[in-house]
Amino acid sequence: MNQETAGPQAQRVEPVHNFSVLLSSTPRGARLARLLATEQLRSWELPLSPADQIIAELANNAATHGRVPGRNLRLTLYVVGDTLRIEVTDTRDDRRPRLQHPAEEAESGRGLLLVDALADRWGSAPGPRPRKIVWAELDLSPDRGMT
Repeated sequence: MNQETAGPQAQRVEPVHNFSVLLSSTPRGARLARLLATEQLRSWELPLSPADQIIAELANNAATHGRVPGRNLRLTLYVVGDTLRIEVTDTRDDRRPRLQHPAEEAESGRGLLLVDALADRWGSAPGPRPRKIVWAELDLSPDRGMT
């Protein structure tokens, strides 16, 4: 690139990080997703919270509701610019996530409420059949207090 025609913005390079791992669709795989992601975030010098909790909830949901025996889940983390994107892919495209408000005495069913409260954005998308991707994004900008 010609240095005379490239302005300061053209020379600025944003860090791009990517991590992806295939894990068993079991409670053990969900725990391992959180542990591996925590270590990856540390290596990128990013804050662990609330990403670790979001990862735990999405991985647990994939192992509980998206499980097909013999098929795995995939955890993927991307950092582009000031955004951390967390993706958990499972093999149940017929079961899309939706927010529910469980009864007060219920012992489970609050995972997506937690993701909704902690993430800046979240949703789901179809993956290559028969997969679906449940994703969440966190803004890492300094004004959010996550540098």
